[in-house]
Amino acid sequence: MPGWDALNLPWRQAELVVLDVETTGLDLRKDEIVSYGAAVVVDGRIVVGRCAYSLVRPVRAISAAAAGVHAITVDELATAPEPAEAARALADLLVGRVLVAHAAWVERAFLSRLWQGIGLKLDGPVLDTAALARAAGVVRGGEDGGEPQLEGLARSLNVPVHTPHHALGDALTTAGVLQALLAQLDRDHRMTVRELADLSRRQSLQ
Repeated sequence: MPGWDALNLPWRQAELVVLDVETTGLDLRKDEIVSYGAAVVVDGRIVVGRCAYSLVRPVRAISAAAAGVHAITVDELATAPEPAEAARALADLLVGRVLVAHAAWVERAFLSRLWQGIGLKLDGPVLDTAALARAAGVVRGGEDGGEPQLEGLARSLNVPVHTPHHALGDALTTAGVLQALLAQLDRDHRMTVRELADLSRRQSLQ
């Protein structure tokens, strides 16, 4: 499964996949993925040529609130890949790589449910940029005590903000945030994937 072989490697020697998803809504038990974006990080650098983006055709209707955020329409999704096809594409993308996401419990929940449809389980190490930001002392949480907003965190770190609420744009922003946070947390470039995953877990709000 994703990332297990990299667990004891210094993070710079591991390949990472920074994932963001847009969904039909915020119900982690019922809503579905409508798009995903992924940025691959190798040797600490974003490999633009390996970035991936796709729409996903859900069964569930998009809520008005979600549509107002990501602006994905029913017409756009009419010919999009079905969930099983998207699940296989993401599984292939994550083979041997470590999953990274902002407030990763959200991506983990949606990806886990997507993979259940093809009989896979998400059980590898996960790096969470929101948790790592708390570990670095950059933030204590969002305005309401929850997760820090991605765009605000990026600006506080002088990281470029790519197209907000577009899955690939947010994945690229998250990848930049990850680079900036790891520059603060691991000045000697010796921290392993295991250490960062443990730190993410300890600092996670979920």
